[in-house]
Amino acid sequence: MHQTTRAYLFEAARHFNQASFIESDPISIPKRFSKKQDIEIAGLWTAVLSWGQRKTIIAKAGQLMELMDNAPFEFVVNHSEKDRKRFLNFVHRTFQPTDTLYFLEFFQWYYKNHHSLEEAFVKHLPAEADNVTPALEGFHDLFFSLENAPKRTRKHLPSPRTRSTCKRLNMFLRWMVRKDEAGVDFGIWQQIKPSQLLIPLDVHVERVARKLGLLTRKQRDWKAVIELSQRLKEFHPEDPVLFDFALFGMGVLEK
Repeated sequence: MHQTTRAYLFEAARHFNQASFIESDPISIPKRFSKKQDIEIAGLWTAVLSWGQRKTIIAKAGQLMELMDNAPFEFVVNHSEKDRKRFLNFVHRTFQPTDTLYFLEFFQWYYKNHHSLEEAFVKHLPAEADNVTPALEGFHDLFFSLENAPKRTRKHLPSPRTRSTCKRLNMFLRWMVRKDEAGVDFGIWQQIKPSQLLIPLDVHVERVARKLGLLTRKQRDWKAVIELSQRLKEFHPEDPVLFDFALFGMGVLEK
């Protein structure tokens, strides 16, 4: 069974990990940019908005890029208080203007002091760490370290400490860290190893993983993320999150 499942997952990953995957996926938004910082800002914000129908996510994230004059880095660094008024009508599900304004504030503060968002994750990640758990916890703390960080925004950027699956942050890290010939993921970050990445666990991935006997934990929570990621690591130790394409792709097709 182990070998059969492994072969099946590799085949499915090959099928879905294609350039054609990009157009209908939220990753198409950061793919509009070539500058590292633009990709990071568009990538993180799009990942955070990624719940609900993919068409709606892409439309909403696209709207956000337009509000930043389709130059996210330049906008966040140079915008003034009055430029934030244009965001007061931006809403996506439970993501409200309060959240948008805080994201702008964090990005402006951060990029005035740092070159790349990679540093915000890596500084918390010991080189020998088995996975990115400490990086996610450290980034969460940094993100909400500004004086007026709204409590309500925390649900949009959770931490493993709250037992959340942190699906959107794990997806963002996959985009930034993984690199292969298919060219879907960016691979622009060098200091986190693909072997340290964790699976972005959503309903589609969970359903297929259970069906294949890769996940036994009943709750969809942080422990389930670790369990499934460790199983996938048995199949591909250097790049376990490659199988996100397989599990997610099969889940969406089934639906």
